[in-house]
Amino acid sequence: MLEPPPKLPPSSSVTSATAPPLSPEAASLYREVLLAMNERRIPYAVAGAFALEKYTGIWRRTKDLDLFVQPESVQPALENLRQHNFWCETLDPVWLSKAHRADYFVDLISGMSNAVIVVDESWMRRTRPATIAGVRSQIISPEDLVASKLFVTRRERFDGADIAHIIYRTRGMLDWGRILELAGEHWEIVLWELILFRYIYPAHGDFIPDALWQGLLSRYQELLAHPDRKAPFRGSLVDANIFSIDVNDWGLEDMQAEYRARQLEKQCRFSRQPSASADKARGKQK
Repeated sequence: MLEPPPKLPPSSSVTSATAPPLSPEAASLYREVLLAMNERRIPYAVAGAFALEKYTGIWRRTKDLDLFVQPESVQPALENLRQHNFWCETLDPVWLSKAHRADYFVDLISGMSNAVIVVDESWMRRTRPATIAGVRSQIISPEDLVASKLFVTRRERFDGADIAHIIYRTRGMLDWGRILELAGEHWEIVLWELILFRYIYPAHGDFIPDALWQGLLSRYQELLAHPDRKAPFRGSLVDANIFSIDVNDWGLEDMQAEYRARQLEKQCRFSRQPSASADKARGKQK
């Protein structure tokens, strides 16, 4: 008699319309974080599993709360959360900091890890009202959510399915101009995601406006007809690990390193600016 296959642990990548239970510990942490951010009036946009559910109806198991913040808001936010007894750390000054308590944490995200897309004040203006863990909050716009996933194309994680689900569930009724604005010179990534959507949902290619198809495809045809032999290699923007051989052994350009260096320089300027609490302390010393 054959033994049954081993039962796999729950995966955060499994999609479902059924909401997983939110533990009291997680709900308490999310509530405290959001109240702390609201109290200090630090602008943020809730993203991650909560935003995906809002725009697609898909629920995922999650032990974290994703907050998109402007780069200049990261240090004030961390300082504020430390005062609420969170253990805080910056894992990558280009884009990611965390605040922990027990098994749960909040991610403070100020852009993409390759530094191509950086959060700015316009993301905050475009947020939509939402209630998360009983707290009145702001959730990321669907267009900015799509943009935040354009470059999550690594071997370990691929968010193309999330983008396809957002397009499908919104019937493509998105501000495509905003998505192209954020993608900028990397509009080919948007076209790639649209072709993937059309492959996944062949009956619904018309969810993408015809003018958008025609505009992007004509631009692409122009690139094919007039190739730029001096165009830099961009593989590291897609995945620095998979394309490391191109950079390290074949001598091609490391575009990710260039983007990150520019963003780090900007981050250093933010870190040199005195925080509100430092200003207050100096005022007391005078």
